Amino acid sequence: MYPATRIERFYEDVQLKYQLFNSIFITLPFRAIDNTGVLLPLFSEICDEGFKNNKSPEQIFNEFADKYLQDVSEEDKISLMFRFIQYVERQVVLFDAIEDAAFSTLNNLEGSGSLRESRERAENQGQMQELREFLEDFSVRPVLTAHPTQFYPGSVLGIITDLTEAIKRNSLGEIKTLLAQLGKTPFIKKEKPTPFDEAVSLVWYLENVFYKAAGDISSYLQDSIYKGEDLPHPVMSFGFWPGGDRDGNPFVTTEITLNVADRLRTSVLKCYYLDIRNLKRKLTFNSVQDKIADLEDKLYRSVFYSKGEIFITLDELKDALAEIKKFIIDNHQSLYLDEIDCFINKVNLFGFHFASLDIRQNSKIHNAVFADVLQYLEKDNKHVADYEKLDEKAKLEALAKIKATIKPEDFTEENTRGTLESILAIKTIQEKNGEKGCNRYIISNNESALNVLELLSMFDFLGFKSPNVDIVPLFETVDDLEDAGQVMKLLYENEKYAAHLKSRGNRQTIMLGFSDGTKDGGYLMANWSIYKAKENLTLMAREHDVKVVFFDGRGGPPARGGGKTHKFYASLGPTIENNEIQITIQGQTISSNFGTLDACRYNLENLISAGITNGVFNKNDKAFSNEERALFNHMAKLSYEKYMAFKAHPQFLPYLEKVSTLNYYAKTNIGSRPSKRNKGSELDFNDLRAIPFVGSWSQMKMNVPGFFGLGHALSHYEKEGRWQEVQNLYHDSLFFRTLLENSMMALTKSFFPLTAYLKDDPEFGPFWEIIYNEFLETKRLLLKISGYDVLMENYPDGRASIKMREHIVLPLLTIQQYALNAIRQMKNGKRDDKLQEVYEKIVTRSLFGNINASRNSA
Repeated sequence: MYPATRIERFYEDVQLKYQLFNSIFITLPFRAIDNTGVLLPLFSEICDEGFKNNKSPEQIFNEFADKYLQDVSEEDKISLMFRFIQYVERQVVLFDAIEDAAFSTLNNLEGSGSLRESRERAENQGQMQELREFLEDFSVRPVLTAHPTQFYPGSVLGIITDLTEAIKRNSLGEIKTLLAQLGKTPFIKKEKPTPFDEAVSLVWYLENVFYKAAGDISSYLQDSIYKGEDLPHPVMSFGFWPGGDRDGNPFVTTEITLNVADRLRTSVLKCYYLDIRNLKRKLTFNSVQDKIADLEDKLYRSVFYSKGEIFITLDELKDALAEIKKFIIDNHQSLYLDEIDCFINKVNLFGFHFASLDIRQNSKIHNAVFADVLQYLEKDNKHVADYEKLDEKAKLEALAKIKATIKPEDFTEENTRGTLESILAIKTIQEKNGEKGCNRYIISNNESALNVLELLSMFDFLGFKSPNVDIVPLFETVDDLEDAGQVMKLLYENEKYAAHLKSRGNRQTIMLGFSDGTKDGGYLMANWSIYKAKENLTLMAREHDVKVVFFDGRGGPPARGGGKTHKFYASLGPTIENNEIQITIQGQTISSNFGTLDACRYNLENLISAGITNGVFNKNDKAFSNEERALFNHMAKLSYEKYMAFKAHPQFLPYLEKVSTLNYYAKTNIGSRPSKRNKGSELDFNDLRAIPFVGSWSQMKMNVPGFFGLGHALSHYEKEGRWQEVQNLYHDSLFFRTLLENSMMALTKSFFPLTAYLKDDPEFGPFWEIIYNEFLETKRLLLKISGYDVLMENYPDGRASIKMREHIVLPLLTIQQYALNAIRQMKNGKRDDKLQEVYEKIVTRSLFGNINASRNSA
């Protein structure tokens, strides 16, 4: 008998279980839930048939009402819509828990992408020494962010965790109880979370998932790769943004930043305390017992009796553990040595900081702050007076001559004072949590070398003589990505900045933003621009003897840099530096890819093995040839032109404002940040955040940022009779192939029948047709180039998961479109507007389930 395929395992362990447990909902004793549970499948069936027959959401809902809701008032229909939405939300939770429970069955944890596979491959190819040497200088750094792509409150995440475990045990009674709890637990956050609330939510993952998973991976590396020797350095580190990310978030204050840092330290010390208690039960030997008890006591006091005091330093903890380890080896036949090593690895990995808190602010804020600082300094510093009249090169030189001392309290302007306070907070955090507690300052929307050097000057003015801080420019737009190499060249050749870099080990981290790049220039151009920028920045760094590290701002869906990240990083080639893989993990991607121990370990190992693949096994792979590079460049240019023309269409912004859910994101209370950077009422594309932009297209099941322009670029080569060139590139380049496969995911999650009624709309019909035609062309050509009969044919279980999730949320999306269309009719005077506010609530509520159902976007 052959072993079950992945798709067979999916049907057995996910689809069938979902159908079984979903039927339990109908039996639960909730008010009106039985009626809802009976009516929802009927509505879902009418939705399926209706869209197949080209009916609009309005026609579909009216048909359902005529058939099953005779003599029912509009208020009663609205009440049922809300109940449908609530029911679907809980169905999505159930599906999440079932997939989580089946994770180790669906994914071979020891197979492709695992560290075991990398080790065995290295052994078979005689590359073990090379692998060890590579890992001595390589690491991955997931950075947890609070970007609002997760709609579950903490209480619901807890239920998912418990439900997952109950499903693994097939405990039907417990499952029924948890489903009953789920039915009674609200999904709505009445108030926006504070940045501290967001931090607390993510610290839970550090304590309960990352701490153990990273420890287990470290132990595996020590045992299997280094044969029991101490690890040369931790192969992982973790970053953290909630509480430090000030970009566009007025609610992040210095007080919150310091409180989050304290919480991170206390949380990791609590983890250490629990580990020490477990060790104490095992190390019951003379001369060891007292040492363990002393550590337990000091950690306990630092966690439970402390108001900020720490009763043991990191060095004292490390020295004590080293002493205990030596004593166990010398006197007790290395008993429980594995447990001691695992704990030592965790301490080396997490320190007293747990995750490094990054500070981030926008360059536009810095520009205003620095101008304010210069105005204050003008009376005492002759080099300041003419600064604004100088060109960039002269300004860079002048900055080295400005000597000053300032304090935040010298300033009354809120942004100036807050920015300066956040810089000083870094010093405070480092004193308590160690340097790794907070040692990076990220400048988003970085446009010039001046953005970096002016920030470094502010560190000087505040008394940082040689700051233990990396300044990280974030390049986001297509133009900024193109200029990035020249910006860094100016910095590397600037005497003041070169001295700072030398003090930091000649190591420069550069962040590249996928989300805003896609929003700015479209899918293909954004990805190609980032690839070329990395090549230019690698070359520039090597010429100046600087070790460059790339930090990718990626979201979940392909439109925001997501998709198959293992393939992406394994495909970068020798022209891009590969010392580290640094990547933002945000929103639903945290809970879906790292929410359980199995998933967390699997995906962390995937990132490490991607680096190994690129740096050890594929390091001699040929880079793009000149012909391939020219081909890619031209396709990106064609795609960019198509996308820019689309963006310039007079209906582009009106469509987002009037037809999509864009204006409803701010009402969901899922994140502390405003949905756009400015406070004006008028929609400005440049101030629009990538998440609501991408999310709005996703809600309409159009997923424009994940494909638009790609089909146009491919079709050009087909029409020109040059299709074989594109076909060869797809065959030869893993990078190109991965981009196209990720776009297939965006197309798979599109469903144009949902909005097809708009093609007859007098205002937006032609605009809708533009999008739909590009979708059809992209789909046709992706199937042609891949040779597949259906999209994502090579990921049948992923395709099946998407299909099931999309089916679950289809009634919810139908209601959303029904409500959006009703609101438009009210605003156009074609319908009584007395219930407009209620319909707006329906739209807002319907956002939740759809976003949560998209968790398999990464």
